[in-house]
Amino acid sequence: MRTGTTTPGDGPRRSAAPPAAKTVAPADAAHELPTFAEQFVSSPRGVRLARRFTVRRMQEWGYLSVSDTSCAVAVVVGELAANAVQHGRVPGHDFGLRLALDAAGGLVRIEVADAASAKRLPTAPPSSYPEGESGRGLLLVDVLAVRWGSVTRRPVGKTVWAEVCTTAPTRL
Repeated sequence: MRTGTTTPGDGPRRSAAPPAAKTVAPADAAHELPTFAEQFVSSPRGVRLARRFTVRRMQEWGYLSVSDTSCAVAVVVGELAANAVQHGRVPGHDFGLRLALDAAGGLVRIEVADAASAKRLPTAPPSSYPEGESGRGLLLVDVLAVRWGSVTRRPVGKTVWAEVCTTAPTRL
């Protein structure tokens, strides 16, 4: 999604429509999941902000920032956002983050959307050399998420998603 040029101090950008959002029929409106959607500048700073906003949202949903659930979701967001910045960056385009809490199903769904559609995500995490400085991000996602994958976005880009199991929230 093209959101314009970047300026110093860019923070998250509210999106008019969340990336890869589903249309909710009026009959399902009462069962709509709590969601959070933002646009972030496609830079390392945007990745940091995405993680911070994720931890804050998890706190608002009742998960302490030091809880296993909040930490796992923050790590997955950080890895998917870093991949979007490193491998999916298209000049002039931000990356989108969408979180949805399915308390009844015990899941947090994470979606990170970027504008690059030429690169396809591997179907399995790559093997990594112990001495390597990179290549472990999708291994972490594979360990922390119950399932993950990617879908093509129309008209351009892709959305990488992951679902992380939750534990009962600890009320603040």
